[in-house]
Amino acid sequence: MKKFIYTIIAIALLGSLVSCDKDSLNPTLGQEKDVETSINTANDLQGILLGAYNRMTTTAYYGRDVIIDGEVRSDNAYSDGNSGRFLVEAEMNYTDAYGGPFTQIYSVIASCNILIGTDLANIEGNAAELNHIVGQAYALRAMAHFDLLRFYGQQHVSGGGTMGIPYVKTYKGDEASLAPARNTVAECKQFIMEDCATGASMMSAALNDASRQYMTTHGANALAARVALYFGDFATAKTLANSVITSGAYSIIDASQYAASFYTDGNVNSIFELAYSSTDNNNINGLSQIYRGNAYGDIRALPNILTIFDPNDVRGGTVAGTAMIDWDPDPQYAYKLRNMGKYPSADYSDNISLIRYEEVILIYAEAAFETGDAGTALTYLNMLTSKRGANPYTVATKANIMKERRRELCFEGFRFDDLARTHSDIPDSDPDLNLHGLVTYGTYNYALPIPRSEMDANSNMQQNIGYFGAN
Repeated sequence: MKKFIYTIIAIALLGSLVSCDKDSLNPTLGQEKDVETSINTANDLQGILLGAYNRMTTTAYYGRDVIIDGEVRSDNAYSDGNSGRFLVEAEMNYTDAYGGPFTQIYSVIASCNILIGTDLANIEGNAAELNHIVGQAYALRAMAHFDLLRFYGQQHVSGGGTMGIPYVKTYKGDEASLAPARNTVAECKQFIMEDCATGASMMSAALNDASRQYMTTHGANALAARVALYFGDFATAKTLANSVITSGAYSIIDASQYAASFYTDGNVNSIFELAYSSTDNNNINGLSQIYRGNAYGDIRALPNILTIFDPNDVRGGTVAGTAMIDWDPDPQYAYKLRNMGKYPSADYSDNISLIRYEEVILIYAEAAFETGDAGTALTYLNMLTSKRGANPYTVATKANIMKERRRELCFEGFRFDDLARTHSDIPDSDPDLNLHGLVTYGTYNYALPIPRSEMDANSNMQQNIGYFGAN
């Protein structure tokens, strides 16, 4: 089942109900009427859910920008400005005119809140199936708010205080819900974890979709493990990661299949991915073109990344004729390094993986290490090296764990957050290419500015420290 299905069903059932602008947070009377009169069956609920998934696939969210931002603000990649894209992000030189993913992510939350606010007692359909749909909405709402917090929260900014982001739980309501103030970082973490738990409890493992293109019970637990790790709640991260591991539903991709896995939908290592097809995709505005295309191709790998791979590690080498990281095949750009292995299809049909099993293994390894079990951490680290042609580690250290995360997850959007959550500076690994230079941990631009449009529209919104309009 491809993203084509997300789009067609959502449009057919909902029409303007799932509009993709910021007004979805502040519904018109017409939209209110649609919500009140159009949700009667399980199919109606499913249509709204598909609208939420479809909004996640756009270039402003996981279709490109959120993933690229996590790389170009780190020591993995840079923008060469080939088409003028991602220069602001690569420089980390933002103003409040920079929009970022703010509006698009809140539009996903709006769709989720429609579902969560629906009285299921009045909906025709099987109770377990209805709960499974709404459970997905809770998990997606958690993911969306976590993404907002990663980008806009002040948790890594010196002097930023405790400001998180507005945690929006209703589609419509009183004036306060339409002009929400910022919750604290601690409140955001609490609400995210609660939404993950509620989602997992409402969903049924028996109804988990085998395509991996929908959120599942295991996806909700894996997401919660990611959040707990981000906040240094290692005991919780270990428990949640273990619940996914012991489910037996997933396995690590073998070295011989590593390259092919990025062409293949619904692999054994995929926990949650977004669906695309050759007829329904972001085309030249998507990840494939921005990483490796001739028309855009702005995002290049920094050469230092080659130094982190062992000689036979498939992640930095060639698998079945596919070079994962390689010098540009165009002779005039032969000195520039590209991510060639991830998001590779020329017809832009690759699904985009948001949660892979390998990440869960790494979460478990890090959580085990941080809770005093270095032996188990070493075992889990070497589960990956043994499947990648890399040399086994002889000892588990924080540095080795972070190195393995960088090797396994590079170009998937994780690197900036790994540096931030470990209170690390962003290295200036290549002064000739790296546009942001050395960025010291705690600098104001570890958080993006709240967009000017939001500041103008919401009298309760506070700007992030360091930007025009900050209190």
